[in-house]
Amino acid sequence: MTNADQHLIEHLSSREELLTGNFLHVRRDTVRLPNQRSATREYIQHSGAVMVIPLLDDGRVVLERQFRYPIGKVLIEFPAGKIDAGEDPLRCGQRELLEETGYTAKEWAYAGELHPVVAYSTEAIQVFFARGLTLGQRKLDEGEFLDVFTASQAELLEWCLSGKVTDSKTLAGMLWLQNYSLGARALQWQPA
Repeated sequence: MTNADQHLIEHLSSREELLTGNFLHVRRDTVRLPNQRSATREYIQHSGAVMVIPLLDDGRVVLERQFRYPIGKVLIEFPAGKIDAGEDPLRCGQRELLEETGYTAKEWAYAGELHPVVAYSTEAIQVFFARGLTLGQRKLDEGEFLDVFTASQAELLEWCLSGKVTDSKTLAGMLWLQNYSLGARALQWQPA
């Protein structure tokens, strides 16, 4: 934050833990607004996640179909998962790609960070591209059920435009993929 942002900043006055779960923590903070009044902010404390944009040699991408209980729908998504405590984000991406899809990658490139739901969550998703893929055996977590499939970038773009893809991280990932494919975004590839 810069000094130019000071007129926008809210300051913590007090904090209340509403829920401490295995995966999420819900908090209610009382804050002092820039006009010196008080307000409450309820939000979810999230440990962070990684999303992988897996590129096959023929230009297709690896995607998943997974039921998402909170909205009661099967969604099309790029592979992703929660970062474990103390886990390096790249290692998390490599682990999630293998566990969920069975693929390993020879090269990885960090693309950046996105915040999918800034109004009520601290979640930050670290985005990686992966290429030089080799298919092996999936290692799904207990209780994890998903289908893995491939699609062309044109198919994925059409699904994003038509509303078939509604997952925010996958929509953002498609934008980053499109920019990379058009040469508008350079990536620094590193061996796995």
